[in-house]
Amino acid sequence: MRCQPAPELRDSSLFDSIYAGNMAKPKAKRLKSFPNDAAAADGVAASAIASSYNDHIRPLLDAVDRLRHLNVSQEGIQLPTIVVVGDQSSGRSSVLESLAGISLPRGQGICTRAPLVMRLKDDPSGGDAPVLQLEYGAGRVVSTSEAEVADAIDAATAEIAGSGKGISDRPITLVVRKRGLPDLTLVDLPGITRVPVKGQPDDIYEQVAGIIKEYIAPKETIILNVLSATVDFPTCESIRMSQQVDRHGDRTLAVVTKSDKAPEGLLDKVTMDDVNIGLGYVCVRNRVGDETHDQARGEEERLFDHHPLLSRIDKSMVGIPVLAQRLMQIQATIIAKCLPDIVKQITDRLSRSTAELEQMPPDLNNVADAVRAFFHIVKRTCSSLEKMLVRGEFDEYPDDRHFHGTARIAEMLNAYAKKLPAECPQQSSDLFLMEEVRILEETTAIKLPDFLPRSAFLVLLKKKVQTVVQVPHDLAREVWVLEVLLQHSNDFPQVQPSWRRAVQSMMDKARAQSARHVTELIDMELVADYTYNPDYSKTWSELMEGYGKFMEAVKDRTKPTAVTLKGFGKVEVAHLRNHDDLAGQAFDMRARLASYWRSIVLRLVDGLALHVPRAVKRLAENDLEVALSDELLGNKMAGVERMLAPSPGTGSKRQRLKKSIVLLQQSKEAVADIMDRISAAGEV
Repeated sequence: MRCQPAPELRDSSLFDSIYAGNMAKPKAKRLKSFPNDAAAADGVAASAIASSYNDHIRPLLDAVDRLRHLNVSQEGIQLPTIVVVGDQSSGRSSVLESLAGISLPRGQGICTRAPLVMRLKDDPSGGDAPVLQLEYGAGRVVSTSEAEVADAIDAATAEIAGSGKGISDRPITLVVRKRGLPDLTLVDLPGITRVPVKGQPDDIYEQVAGIIKEYIAPKETIILNVLSATVDFPTCESIRMSQQVDRHGDRTLAVVTKSDKAPEGLLDKVTMDDVNIGLGYVCVRNRVGDETHDQARGEEERLFDHHPLLSRIDKSMVGIPVLAQRLMQIQATIIAKCLPDIVKQITDRLSRSTAELEQMPPDLNNVADAVRAFFHIVKRTCSSLEKMLVRGEFDEYPDDRHFHGTARIAEMLNAYAKKLPAECPQQSSDLFLMEEVRILEETTAIKLPDFLPRSAFLVLLKKKVQTVVQVPHDLAREVWVLEVLLQHSNDFPQVQPSWRRAVQSMMDKARAQSARHVTELIDMELVADYTYNPDYSKTWSELMEGYGKFMEAVKDRTKPTAVTLKGFGKVEVAHLRNHDDLAGQAFDMRARLASYWRSIVLRLVDGLALHVPRAVKRLAENDLEVALSDELLGNKMAGVERMLAPSPGTGSKRQRLKKSIVLLQQSKEAVADIMDRISAAGEV
């Protein structure tokens, strides 16, 4: 996320007026931002400016600090932050001490073993003694004093990172309230060390680097890079790390410590800027020995005023007061730019989390809730089936053709109809009419001459029908594979096995029912030979028009043995001259079978085409509800009891969403008031 200025904060905005008025003044004379004597003129002026500045900026900073305390970053929302980084022993803690006016833990090795969030607050009504409070862990709050703060931080660090020399990424927050303090929030990170000392893990560098990169990577972060004047800046590991995420230094400010230890060449270092510090440099002198903070500031001012080399550095680039002022300006700018977008992100994430929670399965608390949820699922499933398979509506699955039910059933019926041969099946190896002749010979009995025996016709008809008997059974099996029956139970995985069993049992019954219907259709064709279809007589008459031509070719041995007949094409009849007594009946039987076959195919297709929608309609209106009720509500409501026990995944997700919603609502409330103030100020 790249922060963009909010429209209400541009041009003559609240922040521009602060910058143009109050914040431009200190260049003429360096401010003493930490007055010891309220009667001193400079101190009074500084306090007045700080008061005006803090009246506007403090609420912004409090809002961001509140968001940080709520840990809104766990929702993926990055907060504008000033992060302090530096190589080990570069003087980071000393800089923070100077800004806060208190003592922090010191010692050999890594003193800062966990991120230390320092919230400095000006308290105009307070006394000279600071009011200190530590916040860490799961809501732990500890009040302390200036004399004990170092020990309190050490104790909190030990609790978080262990009593050894290991580090942790869990932050400790130190709130410091004191008259004259700059309103700042900074995050101090462990110092960078390459070689582990005794008691430190072997991968201490990787651990520290990981924490630093996590904090400085976001575009909203301002990097306060602490450099020692005694080293070459390009060799500093902290510079290398900051350049990895801020190549051009657009959000990096450097503070140079130990200026009095290496004054030679310092002016060139901070003016040549070989390491791309986009926000500039501030050179400082930290407290030495037993100096008080006021004494240290006095010594610092004298150093940069009178040292033959250091006095040549521009006064806008030296001193802790200048550093505090620069940090406040930078902090105000980044908060002003980012806060509107943060509010939008909070609102968007809150809406998404709320919608996601609403879409989750209901939180069932009792049997009544479970039964209501169960019938709701059945109702939705039946409605989907009826829409897809009866009414032909598929708005629930517009892009998934598999669920466009009526169209798919129509395709299956069409394919089924094409599998049924349009012409009466014949054995390709048989000579013309020999199959009929053999049947007639086997059904010979005492009867009138030239009378077609019905038994012969039925035997042959049965034989033909049995060649296609499997085709309608295949269709019945295919139609009932309907995944939609399982779709609506996904919210309750704990009852999916029962749901699947019920659906499978119902499908088996439906398939069996369809199979019985198909068998009945076939049996009817085998039991009786009847049709009222006028096409039968018409087709038979057309085929019988070639009867005379056929019989002439069979009986007259002087005629050619090949003859072309309407409906049969060119056929060979030589083999029938030895069966001339049965040839006429065989021809008649073939003509009747060919004509009657069309009626058979039509009945098999129409019969299933009517059966399938009726069966689907019955399933949607009755069968599904009965099957599921028997499975889930039977056996002393065992299925309902399973519904009341949410799956681990669903339960944890619901809790996560609820916590997220609470956090985002609190975050939204935390910034709502300040956004109202900003809007009101923009309208003045």
